[in-house]
Amino acid sequence: MLAMGRIFETRKATMFARWDKMAKAFSRVAKEITVAVKASGPDPDGNPALRRAIQNARAANMPKDKITGAIKRAHSKDTANYEEVIYEGYASHGIAIMVVAATDNPTRTVANVRVAFNKNGGNMGNTGSVAFGFKRVGVFKLDPAGIDAEELEMELIDAGLDEMGDGESEKGEPLVVVRCEFESFGEMQSALEEKGVKVLESGLEFIANTLTRLEEAQATEVLKLVDAMEQDDDVNHVFHNLE
Repeated sequence: MLAMGRIFETRKATMFARWDKMAKAFSRVAKEITVAVKASGPDPDGNPALRRAIQNARAANMPKDKITGAIKRAHSKDTANYEEVIYEGYASHGIAIMVVAATDNPTRTVANVRVAFNKNGGNMGNTGSVAFGFKRVGVFKLDPAGIDAEELEMELIDAGLDEMGDGESEKGEPLVVVRCEFESFGEMQSALEEKGVKVLESGLEFIANTLTRLEEAQATEVLKLVDAMEQDDDVNHVFHNLE
């Protein structure tokens, strides 16, 4: 009976972790939808940012009715306005951290991020303190079905292609990953749409120029900080230079 009880508790913990992860993903894409709608309206046909947000919502398995509801709420005057805020700092052992948040209350968010740094052996820095070690790029994750990789790569060069390669989704499914310069994001999105390529997910990422390798115990300390950051409702992404 005790063994069965432990199995049940483990399964329950796993289930709650999945729910938390899904809720976080839904919250992130809902904010992305809100920002897009507030900026350029609720019609995806005339709003590339909203099309991208809807793609990302589908990639997160957000139900269609919830996507529609998020668009309607975003169009309401009573919906909060969110802004992107980027924080920088160091985790333990000199690992650089970039935190990307979407918030309607920057004062609250910066306080929470600072606490996460301080409680987990890190230090929050000023703007530019670690950004020099990263490159911000556009990332598009494509459905590989029907794609001629060599042909597509040649066609995307004029749209600002930086690199193209194979990847995997969180479920282990194959992807084609396209990266471009930050400034070429809109042009790349338009090029992929014109070619009828199915974009599963897209966004902007900070890629470290160089990576740092740590011993397992040290890496665990860093990842504890990353996890604490990712638990914050305002934080969308955490990037680092840990190998």
